[in-house]
Amino acid sequence: MESYHCYRLLMNSFPKEHLESLWSPWRVEYFQRDRTQEEDFFAEAARATDDSSVFVVTRNKNAFLMLNKYPYASGHMMSVPYRRTAFMEDLGPDEVLDLWNLALHAQKLLRQVAKAEGFNVGFNLGTAGGAGYQEHIHLHIVPRWTGDNNFMPMIAGTRLIPEGLQPLYNRLMAAQATF
Repeated sequence: MESYHCYRLLMNSFPKEHLESLWSPWRVEYFQRDRTQEEDFFAEAARATDDSSVFVVTRNKNAFLMLNKYPYASGHMMSVPYRRTAFMEDLGPDEVLDLWNLALHAQKLLRQVAKAEGFNVGFNLGTAGGAGYQEHIHLHIVPRWTGDNNFMPMIAGTRLIPEGLQPLYNRLMAAQATF
């Protein structure tokens, strides 16, 4: 309760005219879109014939790797099975292997391109587990850097994403061509 009190005191005493606005207009697409139960942007990406239009970085037989259009951090990628399921236990051994191999590939790419020093890798399963889209399981690969967790998320409830998706996608694809 004490930290909340300090926060309220700071926010009430800090002149609003001294605050700078941070704009991330691409986020409004996510919040304003009409979502239907049948919608599955992962299935759409799986079927896409133009990988760059959906930010698919690479494809394996049972899964594909793509940039997250609404990232937690610059370079946030997801490994996704082609087959739609919400449950890990429904995945076959080849699907699991492809998901993890793509996670390894993502880490290699992000170490080279974004100079990532560490990673958060994992699944958010079910609404209670934090899944924003639970109907089609996906493995998050989020690059991290020493000291990258600053005051912005705590005080302003804002994350800073320093690079646009298209420029990062282009750099990832160029690096991948050298592997």
